[in-house]
Amino acid sequence: MRQEGSKQMGSRMGLIGRIGLCWIAWDVNSFVLATEGPTPAQGQYFAKPAAAAQPLPVWAETKPLLPAPIYDDQPGYVEMYWKAWELAFRNFHTPKPGSGYVSPFIDAAFNQNIFLWDTCFMTLFCNVAQPLVPGIGSLDNFYVKQYADGEICREINRSTGRDYVEWVNKTGGPLTSAWGYDGTRNIAIVYRGREAPKVPSVLMLDALNHPLFAWAEMESYRITGDQARLKSVYPPLVKYYAALQEYLRQGNGLYMTDWASMDNSPRNPFLKGGGCAVDTSCEMALVAREMAAMARTLSLQPDAARFDKEAGELRDAINRLMWDPQTRFYYDLTLDGQRAPIKTIAAFWALLAGVAAPAQADALAAELDNPKTFGRRHRVPTLAADQPGYNPLGGYWCGAVWAPTTTMVIRGLECYGRQALARQLALQDLDATWQVFKTTGTVWENYAPDAISQGNPAKGDFVGWTGIIPILYLLEYGVGLKPDALRNELVWELGTAKRTGCERYRFNGHVVDLLAAPAADGPAWQITVRSDGAFTLKVKTGRQEQRFAVGKGNAQWRVPAATDGVL
Repeated sequence: MRQEGSKQMGSRMGLIGRIGLCWIAWDVNSFVLATEGPTPAQGQYFAKPAAAAQPLPVWAETKPLLPAPIYDDQPGYVEMYWKAWELAFRNFHTPKPGSGYVSPFIDAAFNQNIFLWDTCFMTLFCNVAQPLVPGIGSLDNFYVKQYADGEICREINRSTGRDYVEWVNKTGGPLTSAWGYDGTRNIAIVYRGREAPKVPSVLMLDALNHPLFAWAEMESYRITGDQARLKSVYPPLVKYYAALQEYLRQGNGLYMTDWASMDNSPRNPFLKGGGCAVDTSCEMALVAREMAAMARTLSLQPDAARFDKEAGELRDAINRLMWDPQTRFYYDLTLDGQRAPIKTIAAFWALLAGVAAPAQADALAAELDNPKTFGRRHRVPTLAADQPGYNPLGGYWCGAVWAPTTTMVIRGLECYGRQALARQLALQDLDATWQVFKTTGTVWENYAPDAISQGNPAKGDFVGWTGIIPILYLLEYGVGLKPDALRNELVWELGTAKRTGCERYRFNGHVVDLLAAPAADGPAWQITVRSDGAFTLKVKTGRQEQRFAVGKGNAQWRVPAATDGVL
């Protein structure tokens, strides 16, 4: 169960079940929404008025404008790509009157609420179709719900614009976990090595996990090059970061969570009452790093220096306290500072955050190939296979393979120069998702780690963050297109022997048609490009790389095929 407030209960209310060794419980009485009472002033740091009423994009009209991949190696991937977009179009919404929302948005595809980390991950595949579809602008609706102290609730009603009531600190008391850990309600949070905040938080601990806004914004910027957007989102992100420091940071410099949306993970009881989470701590290091990059882009050098310093201090604390040199892995900490004896995918956030030293990154990468832990038939399970409670059929967060966590691992590997392994994981995930698509006709919320099947349990038609796999993975790792708007470059890595490319590919304001076809007269590629503007194209074949200056109009080049045996 993804116990994101009422999210999971929307389809399984009242059920109490056991999946593997992990208890799951749904509380019917908690399936309520905050719809009454005064709302404190919100959104003062985000200067964006409500958008004028505008029609949402229509699938039949917009499909001919979307990027159209060509991938003769496996045409079924292209079929699944279009199905994923069709499902996504069912989940686009305009702000309801009185909601306070300011932008059209993509919804999490689960129930009546929008969710912070779902939305951050969904922007990744929407970026490739900017501005045809609601994508990065979906985050605007969280920024306009930001409280004066910087807090933003991770779950908000789609229609009313009100925070999910269970995550609101209705009593005005000290920070509390409403539902976390082992199902016990309203557990007080203990601060160790620091004073408790003098001003109570507006929200519960449950509302403050996966603070990924800054990462999502910079991922979008690297594709779209939209610096004006960075300038508009920077103030709310600075306040949000400060609020998380105020309420989630323990005296050891690390960051707390209760269950970090990994509802039934066996890690959760060890976090009880103020334990520090390896994912939340690494995510805050990632936030600081991305905020530094954002500040440099906006010529705010003192801010950049501060964020860099704080990212480095947090990196050092994580490595000192959470890294175990015997098992060569990162672990959560209990309230008493002991390493929790549970090995989960949360450790791999150390790669994306740039926390791991090279030797530590080597150890984490080795775990991805270890069949006893994370190197399962369908990588990457969210719980290592040698841990108590591991479920070979998924069991939600007791082993299932999820698009967001796999994407986190892939992006983290790329940060450490492990592009080959990252591509291998992405293509394996893409193919496994396609194999299930062939038999079920849809994509799923999560997948089994030890079988090529949807997870048990899992919700179907889930686009939702699973859209990352058929859309983004196909374009980036199948076709091989990696944009860099900051340099006005497009890297094209040809990893197939058959015709490939993309019509109407979008990055940095350009719309480009690209086609690579095997030459008829020898081991070479015939590259054809049509563009509406100038950029640099870098074509990689194996270890070879050639650069081409693309201008407005049509161009053709002949590129030698790989001769070094490396795709």
